[in-house]
Amino acid sequence: MNPAVLAWLLAQLGPTTDQTDLTARYARLASAREVAREVLSERRANLLAEPLRMTVDGVVTIDQSNNLQGLERQLAALTDTSAPDDPVAGEPGIKLVTAPLVPARRTR
Repeated sequence: MNPAVLAWLLAQLGPTTDQTDLTARYARLASAREVAREVLSERRANLLAEPLRMTVDGVVTIDQSNNLQGLERQLAALTDTSAPDDPVAGEPGIKLVTAPLVPARRTR
């Protein structure tokens, strides 16, 4: 993973995100956008695993629903932003051509 991809991921996910974890995910997924999507989806799942709102009468109220909505907006915005490893429009890509192999002589 090059420094531009790492900088983009840290900008999307926050500077305290573990860089070795990001590097391992990038090696597995080969796309910065997919790494960001996977990390944000895990964060969303962790929020959903716990109660979103908890109230202790007269003492404290904890409400995580805005955090959940923020993560969902960030996940939706990933499709609109460009990642540094995205292919450039008009750039020739790798094309795969297949051809059947037929023996030159018939065998018995």
